Amino acid sequence: MSPRAKAQDKGASLFQAAGMDRGAPRPLADRLRPAKLSEVVGQEGLIGPDGALTRMLESGTLGSLIFWGPPGTGKTTVARLLADETSLHFQQISAVFSGVAELKKVFDEARARRETGQGTLLFVDEIHRFNRAQQDSFLPVMEDGTVTLVGATTENPSFELNAALLSRARVLVFKSLDEAAIAKILERAEAEEKKKLPLDADARATLIRMADGDGRASLTLAEEVWRAARAGEVFDPAQLVEIVQRRAPIYDKSQDGHYNLISALHKSVRGSDPDAALYYLARMLDAGENPLYIARRVVRMAVEDIGLADPQALVVANAAKDAFDFLGSPEGELAIAQAVLYVATAPKSNAAYMAYSAAKKAAKEGGSLLPPKHILNAPTKLMKEEDYGAGYDYDHNAPDAFSGQEYFPEALGRQTFYEPAERGFEREIRKRLEYWAKLREERKRERK
Repeated sequence: MSPRAKAQDKGASLFQAAGMDRGAPRPLADRLRPAKLSEVVGQEGLIGPDGALTRMLESGTLGSLIFWGPPGTGKTTVARLLADETSLHFQQISAVFSGVAELKKVFDEARARRETGQGTLLFVDEIHRFNRAQQDSFLPVMEDGTVTLVGATTENPSFELNAALLSRARVLVFKSLDEAAIAKILERAEAEEKKKLPLDADARATLIRMADGDGRASLTLAEEVWRAARAGEVFDPAQLVEIVQRRAPIYDKSQDGHYNLISALHKSVRGSDPDAALYYLARMLDAGENPLYIARRVVRMAVEDIGLADPQALVVANAAKDAFDFLGSPEGELAIAQAVLYVATAPKSNAAYMAYSAAKKAAKEGGSLLPPKHILNAPTKLMKEEDYGAGYDYDHNAPDAFSGQEYFPEALGRQTFYEPAERGFEREIRKRLEYWAKLREERKRERK
């Protein structure tokens, strides 16, 4: 036997003596992966008795799906179990590591498999990372049944996936695991390890919050605790934080703390307090909030609380979102901070928000009223005979490029929804509207 073979044989003997196989020890999260759908926790809306997936399986058909939700909520596990339930071959790829060549190979294998009567459930992790052309490559194999696609994404599919792909798949939302679900996972871990976590009640509650709705993270934390504990030790919350080197989240992103802090940020912006706004922004980012969620809320602040008082606010907020998309964390967080400062210090007006709300109400009440005929086109002879377009004044031909015509339905009469504030750029808009109102009265008198 060669020296190398002897060494390998000796290594194998050592593993066997220690009661271990050649492979590395399996992580707790892998060992506790559910073996059937009923063992998945925290997603009752999907796999409960009346869940969407339960109903699909009962119908005997499974279309292509997009699983949207945070990490550690069971997307990969459920996909694998769906393949078992439907007797489909399970094939998994990741958009992070796969390119066009691998996709072609996977599709060819699925076609060959179909020739033998075996269908394929193709699970694509991080599907939003594929570019538009790569996403389009799935369309033919979805349409002809070569694969049943199950894509997983942590990003909003409406923003990140092609419309054509979305039209061929149903989006199912996976929720962050609540505290009860995380507690159940930890109980299973203790049963698997045949020992309790060395934590007092408060520390156990802290560990559950640290998992932040992520089942996989909760098991990783549990393993860290077991590795750190000496015989007889029981950790309190402070010791737990020190042991795992992870601060307990300031708030639960899916519960009251999440809404409290985003509300505080929004109201600080509305109240033109940039320092308080930055404080709440820092707290949310420090607690692990998704920066793109905050960026979207800042865009909302720009349109709801500033509007046309400073039209640049929306431009700046959108630019911050794009900058973060480009730079990522932590570099891109400064762009969001800059946008928060801009909207907090901008002149405030909710006039556009109030005008749109009033217009929606009026539209609902008078939704069947026809516009006046003089502003309608008359593409047919009959419509011309019915006076469609008759009497329309082309504004660019009128003095001051303003004809002063009426545009509301006659039965409704003239309405006023938009009342610009006397602040920022809206002060100028108010002057224009007042000038046009004066001209409208003049033109009305001229037409009499």
